Amino acid sequence: MLFATCQRLFCLLALTGLLSLPAAAQNTAPDVASDDEANAPSKGLLPLEDLRTFTRVYDHIRNSYVEPLSDSELLEYAIKGMMAELDPHSAYLDAESFEDLQVNTSGEFGGLGIEVGMENGFVKVISPIDDTPAQKAGIEAGDLIIRLDEKPVKGLSLSEAVTLMRGPKGSPLTVTIVREGVDQPFELVIERDIIKVRSVRTKILDDDYLYLRIAQFQIGTGDDVASRLQKTLGEHSNIKGVILDLRNNPGGVLQASVDVADAFMDGGLVVYTEGRLESSYSRYEANPGDLTDGLPVVVLINDGSASASEIVAGALQDQGRAVIMGTRSFGKGSVQTVVPISESRAIKLTTARYYTPSGRSIQAQGIEPDVQVERAKVTAVKPRLRTTEADLAGHLGNTNGEDESDSKSRDQARSAQQSLLSNDNQLHEALNLLKGLNILRQPKLAEPQDGAGIAPPNAASDEIPSPDDIPEAP
Repeated sequence: MLFATCQRLFCLLALTGLLSLPAAAQNTAPDVASDDEANAPSKGLLPLEDLRTFTRVYDHIRNSYVEPLSDSELLEYAIKGMMAELDPHSAYLDAESFEDLQVNTSGEFGGLGIEVGMENGFVKVISPIDDTPAQKAGIEAGDLIIRLDEKPVKGLSLSEAVTLMRGPKGSPLTVTIVREGVDQPFELVIERDIIKVRSVRTKILDDDYLYLRIAQFQIGTGDDVASRLQKTLGEHSNIKGVILDLRNNPGGVLQASVDVADAFMDGGLVVYTEGRLESSYSRYEANPGDLTDGLPVVVLINDGSASASEIVAGALQDQGRAVIMGTRSFGKGSVQTVVPISESRAIKLTTARYYTPSGRSIQAQGIEPDVQVERAKVTAVKPRLRTTEADLAGHLGNTNGEDESDSKSRDQARSAQQSLLSNDNQLHEALNLLKGLNILRQPKLAEPQDGAGIAPPNAASDEIPSPDDIPEAP
């Protein structure tokens, strides 16, 4: 039986060119060979002893496993095993997984709305996706999922766990979570929905600052960012700075990250990649022309910012184009290539590392922010009730025609600031930094015009006259 199994595998490997016959069979073996020479396989050829071990294991499983398995099933399991022993981002994509990958990059799929990976046999949340059931239920980056409904996650592959998380719209799923800082695992009941990832969102903060949020890098994200920047800056000529929010962005399409960085750069290197194959060496340059015309930029990142997010943050940081604020990023500095091996199957293989323009590899290290700001709950101290000059009856008006600032208007402005501070202190700090950068960009104060600030002749003065100015008595 073992001979038949070996024969089948040997024939397959010989046809693929991975197997060579022993030297003795070719009548070309030298009379004497060192142990190192005997044990060292030729380049590109399989070592025969290891192949014999494989065929023995294969044969035992095929004949003795408690349930019958076909050759095709065993070979597919062998492929999955090889991929699983590589880095966490390489994987074998069966028909369902291959389809899921294509759906994810297009931006619409069904489920909970989280980007996940594997860690110590459990599903680890890289980041929840904006405006999805997972985010609304309170799932956080770094959470470990240990159970889905009544099924333990331990022992499942990532694709199997993802399949359990998928389901019809409206169906509930009980997710058991282990979270750092929480003593006991806890459960969240999440109702599945159709996930339509809105990659880019914008809004205006304090009338003068553009907030641009990228949730995920999809195929069209670069074009979407460019069109929104052009539209917003065209409609709001008073914009003084941009906040680019990449927090909890798990990455996505490499070219999309290059296009996003390009929108804020006036030429220059964005990222380059290096690997074993010549084709893995690539350089990505920004085109001339900064769509923001040099406006100050603050980029927000955290430990959920991965891959393509780190490419953008690293490029803008190295090129001196933005201030990076928040906490250290995830640290995924590798590039995966999807290689179809049939019409419905593929492998996702790590083929290169990427480097920022200064030559930094952020693999397993992450992007260190220029300004460290932890996410925190901040409560402002309520000020005492005070009366201002504008509250006093009969007060003088402002000669410059500016709006008066009484206690009521100050309370309204303070309330808006406190709302942002309590809801998102990192965004609050980014906005304050942009305001400071904008102050430094202001032109030098011009001299008063038309004699402003110069007292007219014989004008009354509150200065005490000097003795020389006091006339003597007659």
